[in-house]
Amino acid sequence: MLISYLVPVVLLVILLAASIRILPEYKRGVVFFLGRFQGVKGPGLLIIIPGIQKMQVVDLRVITMDVPEQDVISQDNVTVKVNAVLYFRVVDPEKAIIQVENFVNATSQLAQTTLRSVLGKHDLDEMLSERDKLNDDIQEIIDSSAESWGIKVANVEIKHVDLDESMIRAIARQAEAERERRAKVIHAEGELQASQKLVEAAHVLSANPAALQLRYLQTMGDMGSKNSTVVFPMPMDLLEAFKHMKASPAAPDDAS
Repeated sequence: MLISYLVPVVLLVILLAASIRILPEYKRGVVFFLGRFQGVKGPGLLIIIPGIQKMQVVDLRVITMDVPEQDVISQDNVTVKVNAVLYFRVVDPEKAIIQVENFVNATSQLAQTTLRSVLGKHDLDEMLSERDKLNDDIQEIIDSSAESWGIKVANVEIKHVDLDESMIRAIARQAEAERERRAKVIHAEGELQASQKLVEAAHVLSANPAALQLRYLQTMGDMGSKNSTVVFPMPMDLLEAFKHMKASPAAPDDAS
């Protein structure tokens, strides 16, 4: 008699244990009743009838996914290896379970193909210097494609763009040539500015003879303080006077 009463009690306890589910705040349960979608439940205590109802649990937290390294041929025919990291989360558990078989694997494949497609439309210089723009373009494409799966892509970041040794040496030579070009341009600009200032100084000195004389005396003082040999420049007007004296004919002697 005791065993006949104990068996139903044990079965009832096992049935209740199999029926009770507890979901945390960051999870939801997609419930199916006899194979048909019934609703999204949770969080908290749930009762699922075994054999009649079935529940698949979906995590609503942000998922961090490493996009495997991809071989990308840039628009200027340079082969690089690129990998990235993807941040996404489920915003609609019903679509994430019903519309796609495995939303994590589907999102990973979509990220890989989008990464190759977007980067293949840009030059190598753009891959290295415009990562923020490329990240935004990739994120926008993946987000729009995964929206029908109930997925929201929060961010995409390109982590590494790896080049072969020959390309690294070529980029180094290009950078060195660019630095030399900038140095020459800066030097030429400095020479141009210096010549402009000298022309302005010459105009000022020519307009003011007193300033020219002071500059002459200052130059003489500098030369005398730094050198043992002093050179006295001869004024140009004095040279002109000597030329006139040499050119004028000598006066004839008076006839006696």
